[in-house]
Amino acid sequence: MKKRKSDLTFWQKVVRNRTLLLMCIPAVIFFFMFNYMPLPGIYVAFVKYNYRDGIFGSRFIGLDNFKFLATSGELWNLTKNTVLYNLAFILLGNALAVFVAILLNELQSKMFKKVSQTILFLPYFISQVLVGLLVFNLLNFDTGFVNSVLTSMGLEKWQPYSDPKVWPVLLVVIYLWQQTGYNSVVYFASIMGIDGEMMEAAKVDGANGFQRIRYIILPSLKPTIVILLLFALGGIVKGNFGLFYNIIGTNPILYPTTDIIETYVYRATMTNFNFSTASAVGFYQSVVGFVIVMTVNYIVKKIEPDYSLF
Repeated sequence: MKKRKSDLTFWQKVVRNRTLLLMCIPAVIFFFMFNYMPLPGIYVAFVKYNYRDGIFGSRFIGLDNFKFLATSGELWNLTKNTVLYNLAFILLGNALAVFVAILLNELQSKMFKKVSQTILFLPYFISQVLVGLLVFNLLNFDTGFVNSVLTSMGLEKWQPYSDPKVWPVLLVVIYLWQQTGYNSVVYFASIMGIDGEMMEAAKVDGANGFQRIRYIILPSLKPTIVILLLFALGGIVKGNFGLFYNIIGTNPILYPTTDIIETYVYRATMTNFNFSTASAVGFYQSVVGFVIVMTVNYIVKKIEPDYSLF
């Protein structure tokens, strides 16, 4: 008589699932080596690090390294900018990625679908340095393409690099342009995994394209959307340094609306780099991100337990 799964011992379950466990070993080794083994290095955020004595031999100074941000007077504005930008990136980015994935799925021509995917995917591989150069050539006051067009139409030149208010919109648009194609891949793959018979049955029952999207595709994508949002929220306090630094650079006029934690720390430590200060900032970001993920996961678990991380 075949034993039920609940009657098997731990080692019997290991033997039965040995193939799956062997496939997991490389991932387990990777995360152990690069995510768990470096954890004791967090201690560097609480010492005055010097190269000769190493992390655990350096003098313990408690929370002094955290005063770098707390006493700068910029902590609130930096955290606010970082969180708000990331919220816009996450919410708008995922919404647009779902929209693009659905559009691609509705295309009938396979050739046009492949060409569209490739075109949408290409911006993701463009270096942030080149993106910054492209934006500068478009928007710069003297010889930028936008101002050349405005001048030819008899209009006044636009000075975006002197106007902090326009950059939240511009930065979000640039991010969406570069990331949407890549982000849509996961959702497109999820749509491809939907049971084809269910879609065919809906067509037979007279459901049009919008009804299939509303009642079949979007509900099927809901678990994927929730899980990806939860993962993204973990890094909500960690800004996209490459995007902000290469586009904004060191323009103090724009700092009130574009300065994030990473760019501020980079400028502050550029001339006198300090491992302890940088680690303290990273520790602060990790703690805030952890609290946000745990809080949102708790809320999700109360509403839809099947969609929570744990």
